[in-house]
Amino acid sequence: MPIITLPDGNNLDFPKKVTGLEVAEKISKSLAKQAMVISVDGKLKDLDFVIEKNCSVKIFTSKNAEGLETIRHDTAHILAMAVQELFPGTQVTIGPVIENGFYYDFARKEPFTEEDLKKIEEKMREIVDRDEKTKREVWSRDKAITHFKKKGELYKAELIESIPKGEEVSIYFHGDWHDLCRGPHLSSTGKVGKFFKLTKVSGAYWRGDSNNEMLQRIYGTSWASQKDLDVYLERIEEAEKRDHRKLGKEMDLFHFREESPGSVFWHEKGWALFQKLINYMRMKQDIAGYKEINTPEVLDRSLWEKSGHWEKFGANMYTSTTPDEKIFAIKPMNCPGCVEVFNQGLKSYKDLPLKMSEFGKVHRYEPSGALHGLLRVRAFTQDDAHIFCTEDQITEECLTVTNLILEIYKDLGFENVILKYSDRPELRVGDDNVWDKAEAALLKAVKVTKLEYSINKGEGAFYGPKIEFVLRDAIGRDWQCGTLQVDFNLPGRLGASYVDKDGTKKVPVMLHRALFGSLERFIGILIENYAGKFPFWISPLQTVVIPISEDFNDYAIKVSDQIKQVGISSVVDLKNQNLNYKIRDHSLAKIPLLLICGKKEVDSNSVTIRRLDTNKQENMELKTFLKTFSALNKASSN
Repeated sequence: MPIITLPDGNNLDFPKKVTGLEVAEKISKSLAKQAMVISVDGKLKDLDFVIEKNCSVKIFTSKNAEGLETIRHDTAHILAMAVQELFPGTQVTIGPVIENGFYYDFARKEPFTEEDLKKIEEKMREIVDRDEKTKREVWSRDKAITHFKKKGELYKAELIESIPKGEEVSIYFHGDWHDLCRGPHLSSTGKVGKFFKLTKVSGAYWRGDSNNEMLQRIYGTSWASQKDLDVYLERIEEAEKRDHRKLGKEMDLFHFREESPGSVFWHEKGWALFQKLINYMRMKQDIAGYKEINTPEVLDRSLWEKSGHWEKFGANMYTSTTPDEKIFAIKPMNCPGCVEVFNQGLKSYKDLPLKMSEFGKVHRYEPSGALHGLLRVRAFTQDDAHIFCTEDQITEECLTVTNLILEIYKDLGFENVILKYSDRPELRVGDDNVWDKAEAALLKAVKVTKLEYSINKGEGAFYGPKIEFVLRDAIGRDWQCGTLQVDFNLPGRLGASYVDKDGTKKVPVMLHRALFGSLERFIGILIENYAGKFPFWISPLQTVVIPISEDFNDYAIKVSDQIKQVGISSVVDLKNQNLNYKIRDHSLAKIPLLLICGKKEVDSNSVTIRRLDTNKQENMELKTFLKTFSALNKASSN
């Protein structure tokens, strides 16, 4: 006679074993209709899971993340069903739920087309209408392998062969169609609804290994209502318009080449934006008491072994063996080099906290398939800083760093920031008692900020716990950018020490801090957040002066020179093209201000201003223009 404990603490008694659906019905008929899946003692189960003993049960609907994830899982199966009904002989491989949707990888010789996606979607709707019942069976490992090989599902058989002997093999049926799956799933295909859309096809290697066969991956999204689907599709459409790769080309900011995959070729305007951000950050850090350093990009293997990076990241490091058989690595991070600078000269407790910043270029190998414009590269610049402090200073310094990060994000237009606190991972260095101290100090700092935060169990760095700063952009997407990590391990491994009040040597605590994380990635985020229409003060090119004919070239040049003298970037467009063409061209490049010069402007020593995204024009004395926009240019940098 199981006793079911509900989330509110109330108990339900049943005279015999009971299913999850029956528990929901006992609570209310309406809940039973809306129920998707349940959790039993924290483990997700199907609604028809039989409960035989006392346990805690929670029921999830489509309003819960667990319910929505199950809808997407079932939609992935319905996609696979539709593909195999339409294209017999296609093998299904892996089809997980991902953020906002799902995908399934297929082995098929002929490529899927846009027309195929439309047919597959229509077939999926038919399968939903058929309301095929779902059931779960547990097979022996050998039976499952034999069965799928006989069906010609060789990829599926390989997956089952990788399951350790003794583990159960779970098979889910939707009508006659079935697949290897842990579940849980909805009770029938009809429960999924028709609020889904297939979005794209791409290539994907079997099991993510470039040495394996190339498969075809179909992506889709699935939601609990048509309204939710429409909102998401509108956001995706807007995101495509804001794609930094497309805008980067239109604005002439950067490009990539196969000769150096994952490395950015910055153009003049893109590099100007890059330098503006560095100069702004440098100014903020100077005020906050940081001392800027620079360390070598190539360091001996022995240093990386001491730091622990060789063991943890060696496979992703670029290395070289010299003629005298020494092994060097291009740095994947700046931390060890910074400790080496700290180690020069005797340090006292009076020197702490010591804040060292570095705009360090680092290199990390990423698989070709993972590279994505500025957002995922192999060579990038970290706005790193390392703060050496005592244990007593940890919380205060963490708060100071957090406030600096939030201030900078606000200046750049990001006020919606969420914190994620990550504690010790399974693979780590250092004793547990050291980790206890580091985690307690950092979590205290998080709580003092009174900001919203979540806890990511086991997601800390290998040397210490961390905070991740997550920004929400103009169209509601979240981006993990800055990080703050407490490290009790690396300084000791590399011999760092200071002389304490009592004259004894002690190992400092090291705080790792990055505000943007990667300059390259942050610029990609900025481009997409603003759709290329940057605030005036960080625009890479702020003004273009356009004479309406060559008679006014000299005046236009004089205007541009005076603008540059007050710190505003400017160029003169002297090309032999008509005015409307020039305006259209520079508007596409997202130039904030176009300054038109003709006879009227020469006679009144003025400029006619045309702002981005408007046809309206205003005339302003040049002296007034310089004063007004010079102030705007500096407003966010003080």
